[in-house]
Amino acid sequence: MGEDLSPVRSTFNGSIRVEARPERLTGEGGALILREIIERLGIHKWLVQRLHDPRDPELITHPLSELLVTTLILMGLGWRDRDDADALRDDPLLRLSVSERRGVSPLETRPRQEGVPLSKNPPVPDALASQPTLSRLVHNLSTPDNRGHLQDALVESCARRIKAGRDGHRMRYVTLDVDSVPIEVHGQQAGSAYNGHYHARIYHPLMCSIAETGDILGAKLRPGNVHTAEGGLDFILPLIDKVEASLCQVASVRFDAGFPEDGLLDALEQRGRPYVSRIKNNPVLDRLAAPYLIRPVGRPPAEPRMWFHELTYQAQSWCRARRAVLVVQERPGELWLHHFWLLTNWTQEQMPAEALLQLYRERGTAEGHQGELMSVLAPALSSSARQKSHYRGEALKKVYSCTDAFAHNEVLLLLNLLAYNVLHVARVLLESGTDEGLSLKRLRERVLRIPGRLLLHGRRVVLIMGQSAATLWQRLWKKLMAFEPEVAI
Repeated sequence: MGEDLSPVRSTFNGSIRVEARPERLTGEGGALILREIIERLGIHKWLVQRLHDPRDPELITHPLSELLVTTLILMGLGWRDRDDADALRDDPLLRLSVSERRGVSPLETRPRQEGVPLSKNPPVPDALASQPTLSRLVHNLSTPDNRGHLQDALVESCARRIKAGRDGHRMRYVTLDVDSVPIEVHGQQAGSAYNGHYHARIYHPLMCSIAETGDILGAKLRPGNVHTAEGGLDFILPLIDKVEASLCQVASVRFDAGFPEDGLLDALEQRGRPYVSRIKNNPVLDRLAAPYLIRPVGRPPAEPRMWFHELTYQAQSWCRARRAVLVVQERPGELWLHHFWLLTNWTQEQMPAEALLQLYRERGTAEGHQGELMSVLAPALSSSARQKSHYRGEALKKVYSCTDAFAHNEVLLLLNLLAYNVLHVARVLLESGTDEGLSLKRLRERVLRIPGRLLLHGRRVVLIMGQSAATLWQRLWKKLMAFEPEVAI
């Protein structure tokens, strides 16, 4: 260290040399912001109070809270593979950001003393948790109860963020956007299957988000070849109860044409929960729409026109007729009129047709947030059931059962969604008070993935960064200091 790296030499400018020095440098300056958000949300402490950790307390080096924070920060910064923790294990700012210890102690190593009981001299992390430790975390979280708590943590994190901006008050109305999202996999992961619609081997999870706020509320992993609406009833109804208990007073549901089936619609109607959905065209609906697909007399204007017609429709498998709104569109330069149907249990007085269409079009915003999740965090659901038969070239004396790879992959999906919600807090705070929007990709590039240098002064650590990121950091940090959610454990 400290010598010239002779292979790394510039040809376009002979004055440039590259040196490696034993200094405290980092490329992950945003880890500090993400930890501050996690700390203020208190979601890691909320989870620790509920999750079951089967490890022996006397042998724990990395507490559960540190493992959760490590996972969320690495995912938020774009490190998708758990092997990345090994490459980043000595990054000084990451060590400071994930640790529960104060001062500069996370940068120090305290070796265990021989002959001293563990209770008096517990092991202390001298780096980030390794890949095997993080993999064991996923395994421990894959029990049904722990996965249920991870699901609840998504609603809790969203509720804390929203109520922090409303002086602790819940919202009056929230519309839940439910959709299915394809997640492509490479390999023979348990439950994955080839889907002819997407022309890929995928998982096909259900996902719920809020278009108006951008938060993600929950997800349920499903095999890759299931129908869009499969399991929708068991997913949506419990989620409505959780949302109305902590986030809002009344929740409505918005979904696309793949979901309307009598069981789900009837359950929502029995509970008095409003919904709006597209409905697929079919010969019966085409005959019902035919009398209304006529242009008015006169020359058509240069601008597009739209008409609404209130009708009722009952599919053969439905138990009752329901309100259906026919939307007819006239587009300049096109010979034929276009049309589609909206299905709802709102009455015409509660939600006129034009307002209903406006409400449904908000689905596009929700799809944008879900697409951002898939493109920026890009969940890597790569766990597979491979039974170990040898260790270091020798056969095992005891054969262990295979892990539940499908449950592991659902845990990875839920952790990615929780990391998304943490990033979304940073995005919302940075956007507040300005008219400019900010994508998660730009947030990561301009605010989080920034280089820095750490200086130690006694018990104080100073992070030095470039001026290009300082303006955004200053704006975000000012908002973050005023961000005070209710953090009841």
